[in-house]
Amino acid sequence: MRCGVILRPVLCLARNALLAASLLASTHASSDARVTESTATDGSAPVETRHAMSLYDAPALAEDFAHFSHVNPDAPKGGSIKHTAVGSSFDSTNPFIIRGTPAAGIFQIYDTLMASNPNEPFSLYGLLAEGVRLDPDREWIEFDLRPEARFQDGEPVTADDVVFSLNLLRDEGNPFYSSYYAGVEQAVALNDHLVRFTLSDSESRELPLIVAQFPVLPKHYWEQHDFTAPTLAAHPGSGPYKIGEVDPGRRIVYQRDDDYWAKDLPVNVGRYNIDRVIYDYYRDRDIAWEAFKAGLTDFRTDARAATWAIGYDFPAYEEGLVKRITVPDVNPSMMQAFVFNLRKEKFQDPRVREALSLTFDFPWLNTNIFYDTYQRTQSFFENSEMEAQGLPSDEQLALLEPHREELMESHQSKRLFTEPLPIDHPHDLRERLRLALDLLREAGYRVEDGVLVHEDTQQPLSLEVLLYDSGLERVVQPMLRNMARLGVQTSMRIVDINQYLNRQRNFDFDMVISHFPQSNNPGNEQRDFWTSQAADSPQSRNRMGLAHPAIDDLVEKLIRAEDREELNTITRALDLVLRWGFYVIPHYHSGETRIAIWDKFGYPDPFPEYAMDLDAWWVVPEREAALQRRSRR
Repeated sequence: MRCGVILRPVLCLARNALLAASLLASTHASSDARVTESTATDGSAPVETRHAMSLYDAPALAEDFAHFSHVNPDAPKGGSIKHTAVGSSFDSTNPFIIRGTPAAGIFQIYDTLMASNPNEPFSLYGLLAEGVRLDPDREWIEFDLRPEARFQDGEPVTADDVVFSLNLLRDEGNPFYSSYYAGVEQAVALNDHLVRFTLSDSESRELPLIVAQFPVLPKHYWEQHDFTAPTLAAHPGSGPYKIGEVDPGRRIVYQRDDDYWAKDLPVNVGRYNIDRVIYDYYRDRDIAWEAFKAGLTDFRTDARAATWAIGYDFPAYEEGLVKRITVPDVNPSMMQAFVFNLRKEKFQDPRVREALSLTFDFPWLNTNIFYDTYQRTQSFFENSEMEAQGLPSDEQLALLEPHREELMESHQSKRLFTEPLPIDHPHDLRERLRLALDLLREAGYRVEDGVLVHEDTQQPLSLEVLLYDSGLERVVQPMLRNMARLGVQTSMRIVDINQYLNRQRNFDFDMVISHFPQSNNPGNEQRDFWTSQAADSPQSRNRMGLAHPAIDDLVEKLIRAEDREELNTITRALDLVLRWGFYVIPHYHSGETRIAIWDKFGYPDPFPEYAMDLDAWWVVPEREAALQRRSRR
């Protein structure tokens, strides 16, 4: 994935062994030696060691940079931040496996080989690794680990830990990792602080940076514990925070590690300033909202339009103790949508899916529920240059042409080749429902005694929406009422988060709400969203079960795009296929993130260009003390 942490020439094992031997021979005898050059795979020229990597352009910061430009290097340390986690609870502090519900915020106990700069679209700078070498043919990448790197229990971070982590995640972790790191043939520890990844997918420009974002787990700990079983243990990472308190059903607390080995590195100066990061769990969003107003939590991302529009009329806000902040989205607006379970026969026909999508009456919702604060989401790459618009270009058609027959069959229409986007559906609800009924009749359905029945199977068309958040009921119910007007038998079921996750993993649903976040540089994570390989993986993001050879081909081409223009062309072609397939019923977006805070924080102003970077925030001691005095009164 090209944002955040977690985030084909084949070289045989014998060749890897020879490469390792030759490299070891060229380094100092000490296992602590820092390697500055390595020979390219063809033996031609040395490969220079660099302090940073970037996807297309050169990294913006020189090797001697002191800190990221947006941070306050003199930010005070201390204080706490309380987040709201909505859901019944968690039952695991291991986020890398299928089983269990992981605790919120758990990834902050781990360090990665390199760290991203929030002021650049996709550049990485050394964290666990102080130097990196990438083979010009992208057949391998090497990292020099910092000798001072330590896990939170004091044990050193070594190349063996990196090799162990890769094998562990791919063999025993969530199936996502075997897909995400599919282009890595193997990792080899060449000495204690030098690791080489051999890349079988040398055509992917993104793969070396994906490897650089790799989280490293402690071998000495997980060799003694069952990695596949949920655990509530405070196991060690190497990151800035360690697990301080585990209280399932109530909260998890992360404590800033005063002995954090990397606190003075340039990528960390001015960051990780807050001593305690707390996630308090609430079963319901309404209860969580009341807790925030009472000062029981002090940071809130407000996703509810009604609350944002009229909810801030409580005393603390009127006294200026609570602030509201809007942060414009810099990445494509996320696709949130109702997702059909394509594994079920009744959703195989695209005309049925299109008909059901017409029952979602966004204009009514926006006016009556959302205070006209949202826009309808159309594209899977909304508000970006990757969004498909108008008629398909010659370049897009060239990508789709090899798959014309199978696309015509799966989409039962040639519209994706001949008609412009956005799709020209009626705005008036009656017209939409009339068109929906026509489509259902084309698909073989007839209304009998008010019930929509398939004329061949005599089975009624039924649909259940599965939720875990009752706050979304007001969005679902109007759509179900419109479906019922067509004769569809509808229902909605709200379950707790654990049951929801179990049913989702077992594909036991008709329709769920899903999210497809995109960065400005989509890549390997697209395999997990759309491809046949991920369709039957229990915890992939391909919850719809989409399996289409044309989409598989486009995703692989996207991953191997050589430049920005090619990437944009391929994503637009992918967007075309997805949108004309009616695999989801898109929701809406605001184009910004809405945040409410109790006024005790300092933060970068302006925010960095490509991320808000909450890690660069700090607590102002005087303001926190004043709020504490008020709370006691």
